[in-house]
Amino acid sequence: MIICIVGPTAVGKTKLSIELAKKYKAIVVNCDSTQVYKGMNVGTAKVTEEEKEGIPHYLFDIVDPDYNYTVYDYQQDARKIIEENKGRNIILVGGTGLYLKAALYNYEFSEETNENQEYNELSNEELYALALKKDSNMNIHQNNRKRLIRFLNKENIKQAECYPIYDAIYIGLTTDRKTLYDRINERADIMFKSRLLEEVKEFHDKKVDSKAINTAIGYKELYKYFSHEISLEEAIDLVKKNSRHYAKRQYTWFKNQMDIDWLEVDFNNFDNTINKAIELIEQKTNENK
Repeated sequence: MIICIVGPTAVGKTKLSIELAKKYKAIVVNCDSTQVYKGMNVGTAKVTEEEKEGIPHYLFDIVDPDYNYTVYDYQQDARKIIEENKGRNIILVGGTGLYLKAALYNYEFSEETNENQEYNELSNEELYALALKKDSNMNIHQNNRKRLIRFLNKENIKQAECYPIYDAIYIGLTTDRKTLYDRINERADIMFKSRLLEEVKEFHDKKVDSKAINTAIGYKELYKYFSHEISLEEAIDLVKKNSRHYAKRQYTWFKNQMDIDWLEVDFNNFDNTINKAIELIEQKTNENK
């Protein structure tokens, strides 16, 4: 049985994955594009060793932040784990929808190519227009030529009828906007009180300049702070703002791309959420018998 736990940032996905893994003696597979990177812990809210409670976790901390790990790489790695653990229950957890769909659906990718010479002949405005045509939700600045070319060269999905190649149960966690935004802001404050500044400064001091650092919320903003482009207060506000915007994009993607059963999270008594998830899983399992 494959169980997928999805939803926006700060909604309780990690906690639910641990409890369901204990219930179903399952392994947990990461489905978050930033948690694959070593050392990016606080800013990605990565599950800790204590939180794992001895449950096997896969695809966390597998590459260095200066490595360009792609959705194509994730597809290969995730499917390998699924195939090697066919006799076990598997829980995929995370907020990167494309990673999840790439792993479980019939997406075909070609590996990332080197920079095409044709792009070198285009202006920034032309590159930006092409990037928007490829993905209207793309948020790369028009003047960031390097990232625009990298984005345009990124692996392309071969368009075909999209269907799942694995049977899975999809559980989405949700809450009202005010509660979610409050939790996002609170979590950001906790991160800054923890080691987030120290964590990002280590990368900045080592001059790590990569896709992972330049796109991950909490890292790209603090890089601007350490480079004296913005104040710490501005960086904190940006982290919160960008996290809220990201949560909104996550909702939009999952609701438009996948058939998900959404559960309202009870943050006052999370056991109620766990029990709702178990009831849903049992119901779906019985329907498929």
